[in-house]
Amino acid sequence: MPLAEPPCADDPVTVSHPTPVGMLTLAATGEALVYCGFRTPDVAEPRVPDRLTVPWDATPAQRAVLDEARAQLDAYLGGRLRTFTLPLDLRRATAFVRETVVGLEEFVPYGRTSTYGELAKRLGRPKAARAVGRALGANPLCVVLPCHRIVGASGQLTGYAGGSAAKKYLLDLEAAG
Repeated sequence: MPLAEPPCADDPVTVSHPTPVGMLTLAATGEALVYCGFRTPDVAEPRVPDRLTVPWDATPAQRAVLDEARAQLDAYLGGRLRTFTLPLDLRRATAFVRETVVGLEEFVPYGRTSTYGELAKRLGRPKAARAVGRALGANPLCVVLPCHRIVGASGQLTGYAGGSAAKKYLLDLEAAG
C-alpha cells in the first residue's frame, strides 16, 4: 500500500480553538493564517475542514503559524493584545471581501465602532451598505480582521458570524480596554 504524501506547506491544516466567544476553527499554511471562523450550532460549518488538534502530519511551519494564532487570540480575548501581528492570507476571499476587510483595523480602531453605511462610503460605494454587510459575513479571518466593530446605523449589533452575544462580548472587551 503506497504511503500518503506528506502535506505541502501551502495546504492548510486546521485546529479547533476554544475561546470565551465560542469554538473557533483556525486554518493555516506554512506561511500564514488563512481562516479563523466560528463553529456554532446555528452557523453553517466553515469552508475549511475541522480537526480538534493540530494534525500530527502538520509541518513545523504550519504548527508555528497555528500556535502563534492561538497565542495571539488568547492574548486578545484576555485583554492583553489590541492588534494582531499574524501573517494573513486572503487569497481565498473574493476581491470585494478582501477590499472590505483589509482596512478594518485602520478604519475602525480598537474600542471604536462604525456602521455598514460608513464603511461603504469609505470604500467609495455609498449605496452598498448591504453588500458590505455580506462581505463582512464572508470575512475568512473573523476576530483577527475586526468585522465585529461594524454595527447597524442605529448602533444595533447586527450580522455577526458568531452571533450577537459574541459580537457584544468583543465590543465590551474592547470598550473596557
